Amino acid sequence: MSLNTTEIMRLLQFTDSTFPVGTFSFSNGLETAGFEKIVHDARTLREFVESQALQAAFTDGIAALAAHRAYLADDYDSIIRADRTLMLCKMNDEARQMLQRMGKKLAELARRLFESEIVDHWLDDIRNGSAPGTYPVAQGITFAAAGIDEKDLFCSHQYGVVNMVLSAALRCVRVSHYDTQRILYDMSSRIESLYEEVKPLRVDEMHAFFPELDIIASLHEKGNMRMFMN
Repeated sequence: MSLNTTEIMRLLQFTDSTFPVGTFSFSNGLETAGFEKIVHDARTLREFVESQALQAAFTDGIAALAAHRAYLADDYDSIIRADRTLMLCKMNDEARQMLQRMGKKLAELARRLFESEIVDHWLDDIRNGSAPGTYPVAQGITFAAAGIDEKDLFCSHQYGVVNMVLSAALRCVRVSHYDTQRILYDMSSRIESLYEEVKPLRVDEMHAFFPELDIIASLHEKGNMRMFMN
């Protein structure tokens, strides 16, 4: 079904790179990848972005869809389960910090945008330490509450992952905006099939294999490059 104008506007709002949840502060590991010459041109940037998008789809994407469905079913326990399981998939401290900081910001913003007992409950649990408060779960809850369906949620999630890296690339890799926009344009054609792969998967089927990213994160924690938080 086609989105109505309200849904389109909300989808654009929540997906905008200026949405105030702090995405501009993070590079998803690209800063160190650029510093170590792992990513150094448009070709290697494309490979890095593709790996990031794939890894995120089968972890963050599954969690976001699960939270969206649980919100609509008024199943708070399943939201918490998705939140906690996702944290177990994040091997490095900086990835966990990124998801939690952005998740809490989005939960606080959602509370101001609309009334929801689930959002209130979840934000209280985040603040008292009972829930991690991950960003993909916050996206799932927020999009469901705003009347945006899960497929559009998945598209927004993938766009956010890709665009975060590409925006950072303009500041720390020798590429142009022509390069980054071409990568983004090409990536968009893969989202449909990726969604179909992820859609039937359960929370306990989250999986990721991107060991290089964890090594990059460990280097960043001890390194001198600090334009981004991770």
